[in-house]
Amino acid sequence: MTGTALALVELGAVFFALGVLGRLAGRVGMSPVPLYLLGGLCFGNGGFITLGDISEFGHLASEIGVVLLLLLLGLEYTASELVTGLRKSWMAGILDLVLNAAPGAAVAFVLGWGPVGALVLAGVTYISSSGIAAKVLADLGRLGNRETPVVLSILVFEDLTMAVYLPILTAILAGVGLLGGLEAMAIALLVVAVVLIVALRYGHVVSAVVAAKEREALLLKLLGAALLVAGVASALQVSAAVGAFLLGIAISGSTARSATQVLEPLRDLFAAMFFVVFGLNTDPSTIPPVLGWAIVLAVVTTLTKLVTGAWAARRQGIARLGQARAGATLVARGEFSIVIAGLAVSAGAVEGEIAALATAYVLLMAVLGPVAARVVEPIARLAAPRTRDRPPAGEPTAGYGEI
Repeated sequence: MTGTALALVELGAVFFALGVLGRLAGRVGMSPVPLYLLGGLCFGNGGFITLGDISEFGHLASEIGVVLLLLLLGLEYTASELVTGLRKSWMAGILDLVLNAAPGAAVAFVLGWGPVGALVLAGVTYISSSGIAAKVLADLGRLGNRETPVVLSILVFEDLTMAVYLPILTAILAGVGLLGGLEAMAIALLVVAVVLIVALRYGHVVSAVVAAKEREALLLKLLGAALLVAGVASALQVSAAVGAFLLGIAISGSTARSATQVLEPLRDLFAAMFFVVFGLNTDPSTIPPVLGWAIVLAVVTTLTKLVTGAWAARRQGIARLGQARAGATLVARGEFSIVIAGLAVSAGAVEGEIAALATAYVLLMAVLGPVAARVVEPIARLAAPRTRDRPPAGEPTAGYGEI
């Protein structure tokens, strides 16, 4: 069999297997991310079968997957929503950052991975999965709950933090040192500020440039713009992912809605390849030595996310049941944690065990998050005294309940 034929067979088998895994995840009501990672582990270095002929395509596809993940994430927000969310949630966002980044950094230092390893693992444990959180809220019918805007505002703060964190991380992984990291941070802050101003004042112009009535033309313009912006951002050491995220923010209105509908299938395809490729590049034999630390981090950061969500919801006058739901919704980690670990591993500037620890941690948290969101309500009802929390006049009652 020729190399091209073998590559097509392997690629077809991978896509078909991903479809089966995605269907299985949907049946059991969980995110497909853990299954994609497990699939990559089974067929990568040290797995049952090694796939070698799709490595070049897989690497490029995974990079496109990251760009599309962040582009679609940016499309979910408008610049005004980001600014409003930042004003409302900055205190909760800072608490979230401190409580959830610290455990990862501490474990990295204990394991002897140094400051760079600490910076990477802090990001892995800090950022919640926006995708899993959104799916949980929709699946459980909580989009109209009073605590949901609190959860979304914290997720917005985390996304903006990533817009600053990723360029700094990229610069440090490239070996430019502290001064280069500070320069990257300054550039990132400037770029974010400029994009927000442009999006607030001239978002309609950006939307008009990429808009098209034909789906094919819209898809090509969006994908082309995303890859161009990501490439330029990467050249400026601002991070390709951040460039795509900022482009998404700048697109608004009906164009953003159309863009989401057109790009979602493409995002799902390439994002799945991203998770598979990450698993392919992780040796399963490296996971058992760090599994204990992954479990420790899972327990600690589950508690810290619960505290973060509960504290933020309490500041908004939400009852205990809503506080518990807010915290549980933030527990899951997923795509961003793997993106951070992937950047570190591809740069070759950190210990290889970080990939194993990040994989094990995300596998645990991507499963634990949705489970926690489902069970937290009955547990909270049993644990707390029964009282009635009534909403102010004129507000919807969703999200108010006993406790």
